[in-house]
Amino acid sequence: MPLFLAGISHKAAPVTVRERFAFSAEELPAALAKLRQTLGNGVILSTCNRTELYLDAGGDRSARKAALDFLAAAKGLPVSELEGRFTFYRQREAVRHLFRVAAGVESMVVGETEVLGQVRAAFVAATEAGCGNPYLSRLFHSAIRVGRRARSETSICQKVVSVSSTAVALAKETLGDISSSRVLVISAGEAGKLTASALRDGGVTQILVTSRTLRRAQELAADLGGQAVPFPQLAEALAQSDIVISSTGAQSFLIDPETMRGVMAQRNGQPLLFIDIAVPRDVHPDVRKIGGVHLYDIDDLHAVCEANLRSRREEVVSVERMVEEEVDSFLDWARSLKVVPTVSALRQQAEEIRAAEVAKTLNRLPSLSKEHKERIDALTTAIVKKIIHRPIARLKSREYGHLYVQAARELFGIEDRDADA
Repeated sequence: MPLFLAGISHKAAPVTVRERFAFSAEELPAALAKLRQTLGNGVILSTCNRTELYLDAGGDRSARKAALDFLAAAKGLPVSELEGRFTFYRQREAVRHLFRVAAGVESMVVGETEVLGQVRAAFVAATEAGCGNPYLSRLFHSAIRVGRRARSETSICQKVVSVSSTAVALAKETLGDISSSRVLVISAGEAGKLTASALRDGGVTQILVTSRTLRRAQELAADLGGQAVPFPQLAEALAQSDIVISSTGAQSFLIDPETMRGVMAQRNGQPLLFIDIAVPRDVHPDVRKIGGVHLYDIDDLHAVCEANLRSRREEVVSVERMVEEEVDSFLDWARSLKVVPTVSALRQQAEEIRAAEVAKTLNRLPSLSKEHKERIDALTTAIVKKIIHRPIARLKSREYGHLYVQAARELFGIEDRDADA
């Protein structure tokens, strides 16, 4: 099993650390091109809660160093910055982790549905960049199937406390009645759209949308029944708003304390709520020190959502059982990749021997009718199948198959056949 995983997530690192290793949509193509050039086949999964590198490492024991070197180079950081921060998984543990991610049990908000689409998008991007192969394809398609099963066969995502619903709760807790509040969405991405939609459903009627690409802002504003604002007018839009949802892919802070002091001076003491769900963050953390400003980042939302897991323990247990079933199924398939050449060689050898001996016998019996010859052929074929059936079953054994494969190669002298397969 060649799979290797290097990852960092919300479980072990705060957003102040995670944001340093996040790949934006704009960065990903170049990163994948470099991955293909230096490491070969792999997938980069980067969301607001995790950055994970999945490698078809081919059993290379130096995969850990190769992964850290690649990530450090891609982010322009010394390797020492990654040491001690990333978690590493191999083989079964790596497969299990990916399946748990797709199923939503590794999410900050357990059972959330967005991560499944992110897993799919990560694999599609890797495939388009030429970093995929049949092994990774089977792995990620299996993960997507696990995610779908978890959501259709359990209640893991029912009544889920999502980031967007948490944002509505925080807005109401901070501002009270939000029906007359004006919301500003910075970015036209899916996360911002979901949060703005939840606020609209919670009673908000005034929505502004701004993005570095005006056309995308106009499209999202049309979907939300809001108004697009040119990005250069961001400061003015902030001064006019009561709730700000920010989720861009910017690599540096968009909103700093100096800007906000000027904005708050125009608001006559009216509070302003920031919900910054971007990784890296869009709003400088010192903004929360300014009077009247309430700032929540993705980790703050995590704290609010923590009760989400405790309330759905039974569903998590059900999903974990499903994950283990799917892990076993995938690993059985992966093991079969090593067994297939040996099984094929064994069958071919047996058939060649059978066919040769039958031909010799039939040559000595020229008076046999065509029907009798066909019966002899069928009889010997059946005998050979029955003789090799049990050995082949042992070769496919989950527990000792790898040992039987080696023994079969030596016993039947099929090493060269297997190597050429």
